[in-house]
Amino acid sequence: MHLPKKRFTDFAAVRQEISDETDRETGRSKQISSVPIHLSIFSPNVVNLTLIDLPGLTKVAIEGQSETIVQDIENMVRSFIEKPNCIILAISPANQDLATSDAIKIAREVDPKGDRTFGVLTKIDLMDKGTNAVDILEGKSYKLQFPWVGVVNRSQADINKSVDMIAARRREREYFQSSPEYSHLAHRMGSEHLGKMLSKHL
Repeated sequence: MHLPKKRFTDFAAVRQEISDETDRETGRSKQISSVPIHLSIFSPNVVNLTLIDLPGLTKVAIEGQSETIVQDIENMVRSFIEKPNCIILAISPANQDLATSDAIKIAREVDPKGDRTFGVLTKIDLMDKGTNAVDILEGKSYKLQFPWVGVVNRSQADINKSVDMIAARRREREYFQSSPEYSHLAHRMGSEHLGKMLSKHL
């Protein structure tokens, strides 16, 4: 295990360590590795969960990647989500057509009844002007067994400006509460609600 006794108190340092360890494992290429990086977070403000952050599904190999990377990533994802005790977070961006979501497609294949699939909609704040994700979040466009949860994550600009998670979560709550489209759903939107909902289904 990498640095088993070292504790970090700065998430920026954690991010850098993950990046460095990934580079050490993949040789600074744009490849993926099946070797996991284990990270334990100790805080009175988090729910008791084990999360597995998998590579995002992709459709094409970019410069520097193996021609097999598309299938390699899908195989890796399937190896985890096929396990019957695994809760699946099917994450899809709100600014793309849900009908093309590979996450939903694969989740439906391995969990056809939807007993352990939770739909998460990201980038709600980046949708084109005049559009919204209400039909999805209300389960009208694509209904799942559990209600969809919308989240607003930090942008790369926020990360570059060192916007911390407390400020990001506060801004996320304010976004849903103040939005004319989403205020009626605000009580079940956001990362905090998602964490609590998942902890209840463990």
